[in-house]
Order: sequence, then C-alpha cells, then structure tokens
Amino acid sequence: MAGGMGKGQSRAAAVLLGLSALAWAGAAMAHNIGGTDAAFVAATRGPDPIPFAYLGAKHMVTGYDHLLFLVGVIFFLFRLKEIALYVSLFSLGHSITLLAGVLLRLEVEPHLVDAVIGLSVAYKAFDNLGGFRTVFGRQPDTRIAVLGFGLIHGFGLATKLQALNLNPDGLVVNLVAFNIGVELGQIAALSLILVAMTYWRRSKAFRPMAAGANVLLMLAGFVLAGDQIAGFILDGAVS
Repeated sequence: MAGGMGKGQSRAAAVLLGLSALAWAGAAMAHNIGGTDAAFVAATRGPDPIPFAYLGAKHMVTGYDHLLFLVGVIFFLFRLKEIALYVSLFSLGHSITLLAGVLLRLEVEPHLVDAVIGLSVAYKAFDNLGGFRTVFGRQPDTRIAVLGFGLIHGFGLATKLQALNLNPDGLVVNLVAFNIGVELGQIAALSLILVAMTYWRRSKAFRPMAAGANVLLMLAGFVLAGDQIAGFILDGAVS
C-alpha cells in the first residue's frame, strides 16, 4: 500500500515538475518563429502548403503558452465529449483571429497580446481552484471564456506571422495550411498531455496535489505575462 502511494506521489511530482519546466521555458520560447523558419516564410512566393502546415504544427508543439492554457482547460475534464467541446471552442477562436489578423492586417501590440495570453493561463488555473465562486460568488461561463481566450491566442499567432512580411502571392493557401498544421500539432500535443493526465489521475496522489498543480499553473501564467510586460516596457525604452 505504501509502495503504491509512493509511486502515485512520484507520478504527481513528475507532472508538477513538467509544468514547472514549461512555466520557465515558456517565457523564452512561447510561439516564436525565427531562424531558418522565418527566412523560409519571408522568402516564399506562391502557394506552398506542406511546409506551412509543418511550421504550424511545429509552432503549436513548441508554443508553451498555448499548451499551458490547454492543460488548465482539460485539468478537471474527464469525459472525451467535454474535452472535444472545449478544445473545439479554443480552436475556433484562434483560427478566426489567426486568419483575420493576417488577411485583414489587424495590428496589435505583440507583447501586450502575449501578456494577455499568459494571463489566460492564470485565469484558468484560478478558475480550476474555485477562485471565482469563492471570491466573487459566481462562476463565469467557461465555454465563453475558452472561446474568448482562443480569439486572443489567435491574435498572438497572427502577430508572429505579420512580423515576417508575408508575400501576398499564395497567402490564403499558406495561411490555411499553417492553421491546419496548428490544429494537427495541437491534437498531437494534447494527446500526449491527456495520456500523462490520465495516468496521473489514476493515482491516489492526484486529488491531494491537484490544487498545488493549479497554483503552479497560475504562477506559470504570471511568469509569461510578466515577461511580456517587461519586454513591452524595455522595447519602448529602447525605441
């Protein structure tokens, strides 16, 4: 019995450690497009959907801010039907603003958008902790919140593409391919997260440590937001 509990605690600790690593790594690596990827995108002329789909998938898999938010969204969802609903709402939101942001040239300050994305992670963790009912006496509609934050996350994706000065030739095809890649990357990453979460939930340590995990998740959101706000201030000071 004691040995089983020890294994459960070890699994829970591993999940917490993983979340902690995402929190700190995310501030430096969240959904950037740079290096050879940026050069390729900027130099593309005409439709080239396969590479853009790959870049979209790669972007999502390494987009720690998006993944942390999804961890918060599915943390207490146990039915696949519910998970599919909330992930679909998030996908709908970020697909709309990704495409509209680039095609309609809707410019927003990247640091501030990314700061709100970080706060979306903190928001969901606070929600998971029952903070809204405790502090405000009411529970916001989580479906609306997930869709709304999906729109913000989409603007975050759009700002990264806007910075690359995409060529208008083949732009629609390439954007749609990029968005499809984002969805495929999201499915792949979320599948791995679900496997890890399911494994952890089966341990006796899940319930006792769930609150601590969400506190850490909230900290991750504040770290991401603070990093972006600092970047906004410092960029302004330099310019």
